[in-house]
Amino acid sequence: MEGWISSLTLLCLVLSGVGAIQVVIPELVYEYARGDNITLPCTFTPKPGPAPSLVIVSWSVEGLEADAEELLILTHYSTGTTDITQIYEGRVSVAVDIPTGKANLKLSSITLADNKNFKCRVQIPGDDEGRPLDTARLVVLVAPSTPICKIQGKAEYGQNINLTCVSEEGSPPPTYSWESRDVRNMPRVRDPRTTDKGGILSLYNISKDTSGFYTCTSRNKIRAATCNITLAVMPPSMNIGSTAGIIAAVAGLLVILIIIIYCCCCRKKKEDEEYAMGVREEEYHDKEPNGKSRRAEDARSPDDSSVRSPDDRFDDRRSKDYDDRRSDYDDRRKDYDDRRSDYDDRRSDLDDRRDRYSDRNERYDDNRHYDDERRYNDQRDRRYDDDDRYDEPYDDRNRDRPPVPNNKPARRDYHD
Repeated sequence: MEGWISSLTLLCLVLSGVGAIQVVIPELVYEYARGDNITLPCTFTPKPGPAPSLVIVSWSVEGLEADAEELLILTHYSTGTTDITQIYEGRVSVAVDIPTGKANLKLSSITLADNKNFKCRVQIPGDDEGRPLDTARLVVLVAPSTPICKIQGKAEYGQNINLTCVSEEGSPPPTYSWESRDVRNMPRVRDPRTTDKGGILSLYNISKDTSGFYTCTSRNKIRAATCNITLAVMPPSMNIGSTAGIIAAVAGLLVILIIIIYCCCCRKKKEDEEYAMGVREEEYHDKEPNGKSRRAEDARSPDDSSVRSPDDRFDDRRSKDYDDRRSDYDDRRKDYDDRRSDYDDRRSDLDDRRDRYSDRNERYDDNRHYDDERRYNDQRDRRYDDDDRYDEPYDDRNRDRPPVPNNKPARRDYHD
């Protein structure tokens, strides 16, 4: 249909401009994908008569802005010379055939920068009437890039926020649409107050129910691309930034407190060391080389205390403190000695009782031994008495009896 309209328009122009040059680009808009090698057709018809001796064909480009300037691409002369602008060298060429009235422009590896208006102009000396130029729009088609979704504002109860969606590339410019699902991933009806314009979804007076999943679709005539964003609406007290700030403040206070405690401990330790060193120095310097006590000498001259230095008075305080501690130690030592003395007394009593018990045991042993000896002597005396009675009738035998064995016990008097 569009081709038929263009042909009709060209016929009307030819009929209305008989006897004058006519330049025509068949289509008003040409669409090609980025990176393609394309050809923009252009035809011209000179006025009737002999073939022109000189024909000049030129192509130019103009931006889509209202105040854009026209930039010359190339100029071709029928003599065979072609001048190409430097920024287009290596990318453009022109195919001119004067007898057939052809002046096509060839453009390779088109980009988004070529998304402009192109003009074809034909100049013939003596033929400046009619329509010497025509214009066509080149649309470089680019699929929309993956859009970027962002949240503008604080996702807190009662706030107003915007969800933005933008594709950095896309030609023609893409359109945007939003869809939302709740936290259970179920589709939901959009709030009437919500607006969606130009990729910006505006949400008003958000609440917990506003939380969910949001999907933005960027689409043009080539294809579509999407991005997703998760919205979690929280109470102001649960703001992550505030919580992080509180945690950082508490951590800072703990660090400062630890540093203060450490410094106090170091200072206390240093004071204890200085005190101990001062006590030892006082004990060392408390005696004069001749053995006399320096304190005794200070005691004999109390009037000198008024002119003594602060260091001497500090030494006196340390000496007094040392004396107090020494007195406490002596008291504890005295208590220990008293308890030791009580223990020795109890031990002495125990030894006396043991001695008395030993004496009783010895007396018992002596008495038992004496009784045993007495019984033994009585038995022996009776035995010898029996022997004497036996020897009386045989006195003459006694002289011939053998001697008494050496192992026979001697007779002793145990009554001595």
